[in-house]
Amino acid sequence: MKVKIRSDVVCPYCYIGKREFENALARFPHKDEVEVEWKSFELDREAPVRVPEDTYDRLAKKYGRTREQAKEMVAGVVERARTVGLHFDMEHAVNGNSLDAHRLLHFAKAKGKADAVKERLFKAHFVLAEHIGDREVLKRIATEVGLDGAEVEEMLAGKTFTEAVHADEYEAQQIGVRGVPFFVLDDRYAVNGAQASEHFLGALQQAWDTRGAELV
Repeated sequence: MKVKIRSDVVCPYCYIGKREFENALARFPHKDEVEVEWKSFELDREAPVRVPEDTYDRLAKKYGRTREQAKEMVAGVVERARTVGLHFDMEHAVNGNSLDAHRLLHFAKAKGKADAVKERLFKAHFVLAEHIGDREVLKRIATEVGLDGAEVEEMLAGKTFTEAVHADEYEAQQIGVRGVPFFVLDDRYAVNGAQASEHFLGALQQAWDTRGAELV
């Protein structure tokens, strides 16, 4: 059974949702028969490689809030992350364009390393406050999970996998996805947002049971 997950590596709820889903999958009786496929989704395709404002000023500007109100918003996200064992450093997070990170994910998918790269990109951005728009950072992340640094450098220097990223986003648009994370189980059940692990577990079981009934 395949689970397609659309997310952006600069989306905090996508990282939280990943953990909630993983916690559910760990308890799912048929976990060894579930395949996860990561799909690209850029929250802001027009963002510069590096946004000059910090997280608080960027959110205040985006939502028309004060800096203090933005801090309160972020504090709520940080607390939610803690409930699944994640410790976000939003104070020092570097914001910017995520296209190259998504291109790296497609490269990693072709090499069977998508899960490892996805986790490492999330950790780099939210926990380690690394700039994942920096190609040297992306190359280092790739080599840490066993990918060839020279191949990654060559890929990032060109436009390889840009069309694949945009194809994922076009597909998302066609099925009505407006926000992430967005999970599609067995091409029939959708779960929108960073739901609690119990919700994911129920969805996994429902998709599995429906699939099994059709095979009888």
